[in-house]
Amino acid sequence: MHGQSQPDEKISKKKKIYPVIEALKQYLWDHNRGIDLPIKYSDLLNFKSGIPVYDKKGKDSLWETALYNDNDVQRIHEGLKQIYSILKTEGDSRVHKHLHVDRVDYCTFGNSNPFRIKIVNNFNDNYDYFYIKQADASRIYGLELEHILSPSRINFFVDGATLIEEHIAGIPGDAFIDAYLNNPEFNKVRIAKEFVKFNERCFVRLLGDMRSYNYVFDITPDFEEVQFRIRAIDFDQQSYEGRRNIYLPQFFKENYPFVKLVQEKLSPETVEQYKKEERTLIARRSRSSHHRLHALLDIMSRDVISPAEKTENLKAELAEHYHDKAFLNCSSMGDIVRQSLHILQTSL
Repeated sequence: MHGQSQPDEKISKKKKIYPVIEALKQYLWDHNRGIDLPIKYSDLLNFKSGIPVYDKKGKDSLWETALYNDNDVQRIHEGLKQIYSILKTEGDSRVHKHLHVDRVDYCTFGNSNPFRIKIVNNFNDNYDYFYIKQADASRIYGLELEHILSPSRINFFVDGATLIEEHIAGIPGDAFIDAYLNNPEFNKVRIAKEFVKFNERCFVRLLGDMRSYNYVFDITPDFEEVQFRIRAIDFDQQSYEGRRNIYLPQFFKENYPFVKLVQEKLSPETVEQYKKEERTLIARRSRSSHHRLHALLDIMSRDVISPAEKTENLKAELAEHYHDKAFLNCSSMGDIVRQSLHILQTSL
């Protein structure tokens, strides 16, 4: 990150939704990700009207609250409570009896047009969220790779064309920049370190489009200082784009405040140390989940989740970056991810 100009990387404006092939469906069932859901994504599309949702500053959030016909509300809300109990307690119905659905919001922006469900506990008014989206193979591969290779576990389920995701709590990266980056109580070195490690995680497993609003900061008070962890929340751009820099968060202009912080607080030698630490951790996780990861990459290697020209361009750029012609033999994005992880294992 040292000696580079201000990042400014662009991605495709619209990405198609890739279907879930039969082999991936079977993998999901084999690993307890497949499920029969009471409510599907298509059911939620049948709302009669919507009310715009504004943020605390009065700005349009690009979400709207969906309003359903009276004769549909009870069925939909009951199904949504069942889904929440599946996410949290393996479907224990005793839990969702104490819940109610406060809002069903629909997002008019982005690739997946998700629904965001707000669930409230009747006993204490505590609330939580989860998401119902179109099942996109790219996103499913991204979620599963995150679960296997990152420090964080992710809970999600798939039923046909419907994807259910739990809410990932944290402060969005853009909000963190505006409100917390200059907090004098926060150790800037720790923030810079975490951005370096996050940058490396994304690049190794080829997760793209990590602009500041596509990840969150998880802040944990420690006995001496605050700890930071950056968690991706958007996985639509798993191994889709054809340019290397798309998979390095440092090259997005929205992340420049973090790049600048790294340049100010960390020496090039320290950056390399943190990158190697993260690569070592990823290698350990991949070894501990070898059979699951191998099964996933086998399917991903046979799947089509990106246009051929993007695949060709990315493998050429990575062959040059790593000085490894093995990338040129890759025939799919799954092959490229496998080769990236192979280099990780052999370079340590």
